Amino acid sequence: MSMDESKEIFIRQQQPEDQAEQSLRPQYFADYIGQEAMKENLWVFINSAKQRKQALDHVLLHGPPGLGKTTLAGIIARELGTSLRSTAGPVIERQGDLAAILTSLEPHQVLFIDEIHRMNRTIEEVLYSAMEDFTLDILIGQGPSARTIKLDLPPFTLVGATTRTGLLSTPLRERFGIPLHFEYYNPQELQTIILRSAGILEVEIYDAAALEIGQRSRGTPRIANRLLKRCRDFADFKTGGVITLEIVRETLQKLGIDELGLDKQDRNILKNILEQHKGGPVGLSTIAASVSEETDTIEDVIEPFLLQQGLLTRTPRGRMVTEKAIRHLGGQPLISEQVQF
Repeated sequence: MSMDESKEIFIRQQQPEDQAEQSLRPQYFADYIGQEAMKENLWVFINSAKQRKQALDHVLLHGPPGLGKTTLAGIIARELGTSLRSTAGPVIERQGDLAAILTSLEPHQVLFIDEIHRMNRTIEEVLYSAMEDFTLDILIGQGPSARTIKLDLPPFTLVGATTRTGLLSTPLRERFGIPLHFEYYNPQELQTIILRSAGILEVEIYDAAALEIGQRSRGTPRIANRLLKRCRDFADFKTGGVITLEIVRETLQKLGIDELGLDKQDRNILKNILEQHKGGPVGLSTIAASVSEETDTIEDVIEPFLLQQGLLTRTPRGRMVTEKAIRHLGGQPLISEQVQF
């Protein structure tokens, strides 16, 4: 297999189901809503790099899934006036795969690696000299006759995205000059995103309906856009395509999403801790086994929002539900335990 053929395997291709989501993604900073402080700083860094005619320093995007890391990587490339090459940490299986990608980059191009924390440690070592000195060390041959040659790479910008910064090795993490953390969006920001998406989808929606979706979207634009599409489905049958507040509430009720944005699995986890473990503390693996869910899914996707909302706390001994969670669930299990006592 030639290097060009190998290279094509490891550059992630856009899937058909991603195309609708792609159409809703903002293309430039002017259309990007939320994350204001981060966006303002990044705007300065990008324009400074352009004025110096240098590659932008490497960028690490970290935060919960669905907050716009992939979208921002595309915006960085467009604002720099260059193209974006995309791949993912788990897809790169050998050092040669990463070397093939790096040697194919153009000057000042942006390379985006999603889930960079899942890259194999031996593979990520290829990145050290590439990020720091724009050089690539390649081992040729085996045994006593093996030798290393050094290849010069064009200056490039690596944008890495991760939901778990703690899993990155220290040498790799320290080579990112611009670490950016994503915060959850507030309902008003999500309302603006939903109204923008509705315009692109050519869907009529009331402001109050958009705000209701925003309040139940877990602070996450990806979820907001998904709920907008489901509300559109119900509106097509009931109101001729107009999304009203009543349509939103009916849709979300049928989807099992409550007023805090919790779905059935969220409530199952909280109820399990409350009813089976008397509110905690309880270990993550025990919770995962009880609700038939992967520990990584709970820790990366479900738990961050529950923590942010003050429904769950972490202790050295495990997870515990809070008084807010008990009130939200009705408090019946604890009340019954107290009565029995």
